[in-house]
Amino acid sequence: MVNTALVNTLLPARAASTQSLKTLDTQEVSSTVATQTELLDLKNDLTSDFTLYTSTAPVSLVPPITLLIFGAAVFLVSVPVFIEAPLVRALPALSLGLTGFWMWLSFSLMSHHKTYIWGDLLYGFSWSWLAGSIYWGWLRWEPLWHLPVEAIGLPFAIWCLQRNWGKVGNWFYLGSLFGTVVTDIYFYLTNLIPYWRQIMIVEPEAVPGILQAALVQVETPIGQLWGVILGAVLLTVGILPLARHRNHWFAFGGAVLSTILVDMLFLAAAMFA
Repeated sequence: MVNTALVNTLLPARAASTQSLKTLDTQEVSSTVATQTELLDLKNDLTSDFTLYTSTAPVSLVPPITLLIFGAAVFLVSVPVFIEAPLVRALPALSLGLTGFWMWLSFSLMSHHKTYIWGDLLYGFSWSWLAGSIYWGWLRWEPLWHLPVEAIGLPFAIWCLQRNWGKVGNWFYLGSLFGTVVTDIYFYLTNLIPYWRQIMIVEPEAVPGILQAALVQVETPIGQLWGVILGAVLLTVGILPLARHRNHWFAFGGAVLSTILVDMLFLAAAMFA
């Protein structure tokens, strides 16, 4: 017969051992599940971070094209004034001939997709250069001819815009022309036209004295009033189109606003003459 005492001793021990193994198995399964859950959470976090990183647009150090066009428009109105002015006085035929070069360069740039917009802008600048060469080269003694000559490209600009061609360049030209019109209006309203005529016919040594006399006219109450009014017009017309975020409006706005810069530079030249 089996030893009853021995059996009674071994059965509880075996039951306890089995229960311990079950507890260990349960703990191992729970630990494994917890580890897998932590790994899954980590994977989800990494995936989320990677998705956020890849969906975020990279930061570019290159300004938007609209700002580049705006800056180029300001440059093409303000800087060439101080280059073309002495050139056209000394060599008017050369200045006029450069118009052909600007036109050729503009169409060359427009023949390539990557540089098309800059050729477009240069096309509008070519009309401004042509008008400046003609007037300041041969007609500068008579202010009444200034606006008609400056508007020489107006029919072409309207014709092109009706066909939706060359919008950046043609709007740049229109902005430059508008600034010229406002400046000339100021000259007529403040009676500065006689000083204009005198500067065109006297010797260079007499120019500072005429500029000082013209400055006195500008500093009168009526001169200051019209300066504020027409300056506000230029600011309004130059700034409002920028809200549309279109390349051609930034070309137009840059050309209009740069008129204020050029006028301020001429005013400073008169003050320090």
